[in-house]
Amino acid sequence: MRVIISAGGTGGHIYPALAIIDKIKEMEPDSEFLYIGTHNRMEKDIVPKAKIPFKSIEVYGFNRKKIWKNFKTIRCMIKSHFECKKIIKEFNPDIVIGVGGYVTAPVLYTAHKLGFKTLIHEQNSIPGASNKFIANFADRIAVSLKNSIDAFDKTKTVYTGNPCSENAVKTKEALKSEFGLSNSKKLVLIVFGSLGASVVSEYIKNHFNDFKDKDYEILFSTGENIFDEVNKVKHPSNVHIVPYIENMPRIMKKTDLMITRAGASTISEIIALSIPSIFIPSPYVPNNHQFKNASDLVKEDAGLIIEEKDLKDNILVETIDEILNDKKRYDNIKRNLNKLKIDDSATLIYKELKKLVSDNNGFNKRNK
Repeated sequence: MRVIISAGGTGGHIYPALAIIDKIKEMEPDSEFLYIGTHNRMEKDIVPKAKIPFKSIEVYGFNRKKIWKNFKTIRCMIKSHFECKKIIKEFNPDIVIGVGGYVTAPVLYTAHKLGFKTLIHEQNSIPGASNKFIANFADRIAVSLKNSIDAFDKTKTVYTGNPCSENAVKTKEALKSEFGLSNSKKLVLIVFGSLGASVVSEYIKNHFNDFKDKDYEILFSTGENIFDEVNKVKHPSNVHIVPYIENMPRIMKKTDLMITRAGASTISEIIALSIPSIFIPSPYVPNNHQFKNASDLVKEDAGLIIEEKDLKDNILVETIDEILNDKKRYDNIKRNLNKLKIDDSATLIYKELKKLVSDNNGFNKRNK
């Protein structure tokens, strides 16, 4: 299979794209890939390191506050359309996949206009602006969360889950000793992404003493940018601080309770591994989609939310204690997470891709 895939901006888009690539490689080892991303975001570093052919285009999202900046955005969008046309025709893919981020708009739109089959994947409860636009041109739409189906044309939308979940299930679990943790104590994992979350991290740093003498351990992944600042603050011996955790699902498999943002990939891994979690959604994302992501789980009694604005006094440690000490509620949350689980998300997406590639009408249209 020859595949062009596009996703950009955040790990929440990039890592599902890489998970889809991994599944295609597993099923069809001779497949060829081309990843189209932005010239100045995370994917320009992550994708080449994964040894996947990468081409960048200069493209920007629309600025809703500084309207005059959108003149450059529009100019780059028009230019990127012609660049994508050249790239796509030269690579001649069997399928073009978009996994979120504004870079996907010119790629998927151009692919559709050229007659190539297209599939997009939406990770969040509320679709991003790019996916809202290119959904009109996509042949198939895959969604991570069941409630997202209502946001699209149901005749071409399929509930697959997030492909990161399948990787999480397959990941070999870590040894607690790798992090200096005890096998006899429960583990609370606190993580807010590679860059951290300054407001939440500041709150936790100021409340380290709340965890003193607790019968559980804390593993706090701060993000590399604030690790030194946080680590120098005096903290109890049951609080372990690290800058970053490579392959997070390894330690998630040893985690009893997780405290995190509510990004789509993280939620997919939490569901896949049935980890009771306290979500502190980022209020700084478009359409407040992290709050909606977490709310979907809360409605199923499969998680809890503390909004960032409500991080006051001892609310976090009190909520942790409440969950860990109430076995009946804890077990119920795990059961409800298990009901939401899709273990073979990447496989389901691969099957949808095969259906599209096998569509002779689409193939013939492409080659006219």
